[in-house]
Amino acid sequence: MAMNRVEKIDDRVSVNHALISVSDKNGLETFVPRLLAINPDVRIFSTGGTFARLREILGNRADSCLTQVADYTGQPETQGGLVKTLDFKIYLGLLTETYNDAHHSDLKRTGAVPIDMVVVNLYPFKETIARAGVTPEQARGNIDIGGPCMIRASAKNFIRVASVVDPGDYGEIADEMSAGRGSIALALRYRLACKAFAHTAAYDAAIAGYLADTAYTAVEKEYQLQNR
Repeated sequence: MAMNRVEKIDDRVSVNHALISVSDKNGLETFVPRLLAINPDVRIFSTGGTFARLREILGNRADSCLTQVADYTGQPETQGGLVKTLDFKIYLGLLTETYNDAHHSDLKRTGAVPIDMVVVNLYPFKETIARAGVTPEQARGNIDIGGPCMIRASAKNFIRVASVVDPGDYGEIADEMSAGRGSIALALRYRLACKAFAHTAAYDAAIAGYLADTAYTAVEKEYQLQNR
């Protein structure tokens, strides 16, 4: 199958659908109401603890603008939240190109929507392994899978999607949207993509470093090995 070659994009893209799933929830209490003040029709998808926090922030408004990812995809979260966002509808929404008729046919076929902004930060792996006495299982449990996938997908598609990994950027993004009638320019989307890939690269490097520095004997001691 030939790779798509994109030749036409929009400088400014309106944020009508946002996916928010964060470990660090600081700043949401200001950022999310600003998004809705700028675009009252914005639809927000969320998961787990972030969904609960957004309901708290939005109050009665949540019913009209906030949707559980599981309700959108039709797939309930697995036990322990192991699988929440790894779904075709999510990634179609993240990777869809504006001027691609085949992509829009796929959106229509699946009942999916283009996702214009992803606000994701990752399980606190570095903070976890910095604690004294952390076990390999505690470290393993804080290896985020869905988060890096969404960040990378949205950053790859910076031609249409804003990938937001740092709460420190919320103010600039909201200011840009306010000045641009709810839209974000390519220049900012590109800067956010650069930051997003640096974020996932540092995250993966921390995991690789921890595994390399952890003796296999410690891993063997942690678990009951079967069929030996």
